[in-house]
Amino acid sequence: MSSDTKITLSADELQLVSNRDWILTKRSIMDKTVNMFSHIAETVQDRILSKAVVLPEEIRKASPKITKGENYLGLPYVILDYPARLGKADIFAIRSMFWWGNFYSCTLHLAGIYKLQFEANIMKHIQKAEQFGCCLCINEDPWQHHFEPENYQAITALKISDINAILAQQNFMKLAVKFPLQHVNEMPGILAQHILMMMDLLQD
Repeated sequence: MSSDTKITLSADELQLVSNRDWILTKRSIMDKTVNMFSHIAETVQDRILSKAVVLPEEIRKASPKITKGENYLGLPYVILDYPARLGKADIFAIRSMFWWGNFYSCTLHLAGIYKLQFEANIMKHIQKAEQFGCCLCINEDPWQHHFEPENYQAITALKISDINAILAQQNFMKLAVKFPLQHVNEMPGILAQHILMMMDLLQD
């Protein structure tokens, strides 16, 4: 590297790099989000272990998993996968996500044997999914989480024939709902409720 290399910061960047408080505040927000997701997992786990929800045994026994990172499309995130079983081809996951500057979301992700097992039940309850604001993933990449039109479309905007055609083309199925960050204080209840609603879609 040349000794002449210079770093040029804008006035806003210089103000931020000189201020410790904002990065400490960010860390506090991320830690509080992890704690919130842990509480949500405990709430849902109580319902699952009490047999109030019918799930395959291997999923009932799975432990909650919380991960956080700094760079989903350039921004920090926290994810709770519970209930979940993430295999190479066979995937069952209800994923709660906090994405910095964007939203919270709750996603049902099925692939492989779990898509085959539950797809028909979900289609029977598709109007219920529509009522609580679900969107259907139309992307070929199952690991995108944003809600831009090339990734998700509202079920209300799709015909049943459209949904069937999308599912026939994909080896996975994703239904998702997003919530504004301004609802942060209500999110523990909202996300727990929507995780249980996602599980309701799986029932006969």
